[in-house]
Amino acid sequence: MYSLTSRIFPISCIAAAALALCGPAQAQTTSELVQELRQLRDELRAVRAELDVVKRQQNSASVQTAAVVVQAPGAQVVPISSATTQPMTSTTMVAGDASPSGVSLFGYGELSMSRPRGNAAGAVATARRGVLGFAYRFNDRTRMAAELEIENAVVSASDQGEVAFEQLYIEHDIDERLSAKVGLFLLPVGYMNETHEPTRYYGVHRNLVETAIIPSTWRELGVGLRGTHASGIRWDAGVVTGFDLTKWSSDSSETKASPLGAIHQEGQQAKAATLATYGALNYDGIPGVNFGGSLYNGGAGQKQADFASPSASVTLAEVHARWQPGKWDVSTLAASGRFHDVEAFNATATGISNPVPSQFRGWYGQAAYRLWKQGDYSLVPFVRYEKLNTALAYAGVPTGLAPSIDPDTRVWTLGASYYLHPQVVLKIDTQRYLNNSALDKLNMGVGFHF
Repeated sequence: MYSLTSRIFPISCIAAAALALCGPAQAQTTSELVQELRQLRDELRAVRAELDVVKRQQNSASVQTAAVVVQAPGAQVVPISSATTQPMTSTTMVAGDASPSGVSLFGYGELSMSRPRGNAAGAVATARRGVLGFAYRFNDRTRMAAELEIENAVVSASDQGEVAFEQLYIEHDIDERLSAKVGLFLLPVGYMNETHEPTRYYGVHRNLVETAIIPSTWRELGVGLRGTHASGIRWDAGVVTGFDLTKWSSDSSETKASPLGAIHQEGQQAKAATLATYGALNYDGIPGVNFGGSLYNGGAGQKQADFASPSASVTLAEVHARWQPGKWDVSTLAASGRFHDVEAFNATATGISNPVPSQFRGWYGQAAYRLWKQGDYSLVPFVRYEKLNTALAYAGVPTGLAPSIDPDTRVWTLGASYYLHPQVVLKIDTQRYLNNSALDKLNMGVGFHF
């Protein structure tokens, strides 16, 4: 800073002297004097620009010093309602109140009510989720993070509530563009699995594709790597625990709702005879644009000797894209999954209505528009179309015993998010199921994150 200031002073003095002498001095022509003054003016502007850069760097450094980053950074577009805040990445949580001890708190909550069309008696309200997260910074490179989640308000043997660690891991920066983590963490699949605070997605409930085809919230025990590049490329890779097909339920409603959600292990005494691998690639090099995909493959039979398909495995692939030009927010995602080597299990499935499907898939398209904004307030209507099927085909089922293939679930969701603050939202939407009008409903909710 001193060197820049010392440069400005003599330049100013020279300019003043030149102006004072321009009247009586005849050694220079008028054009030569004007050219010299212009040169001095341009140099002064350059020095001022350097000063502005230094000031911005100092302000940025002070903000970074006050924050605790508990996962490796990587650019990610966020809902347009959050334009007044710094973007939060899919796996970056920055604590706004980091204490000198290195401890910070964060979290989110969502409450909702759903009323089936024409069925007032079927209306249900619940405190859907409450999540408290905490992080600790050991030093500039190593940190831990945990999220404790309570679902449906009350947890007991006779209630439908659940308490679970959504994440619990250690992360270490190998260098400024490469980090590693070990523990229980969310897989970088799709948009919602990592970024699922209610203020950051449209609709009262999470979309069907990223809950039924991609289980949400999908976390595994394992080791993961994340790398970033100056061009805007972000990659992820890791080895984690897989699914447990021995948990396949005889209750068809659970497995039809989400084949993978019914058998994920969530870090609870997870069978680990066969592990799984994942990889993801994203591009964020253009402001307001993201596109990428991911691939997962791993064992599900877990080599269990008393299980008919000990070598069964699962593959899940998805691609996604998002574009946020101005007030618009447009996104799409498609996912497809397959079970392999499940024929032996399905051959023993006589008497149950839900053999393991050989394929399941879905996709959605969504558009939102920031209709109004004043200060922290904003109104964002949206529309979404989804098409999915959790059981497209079966393999190994005895002739005549295979269940019929249900038609695709096709849903229109139309609604709006009203933001009291970028971190507090009121939501309302209506859903129309084209294949089954009995499922049509009106949803209302409130969500927040901190």
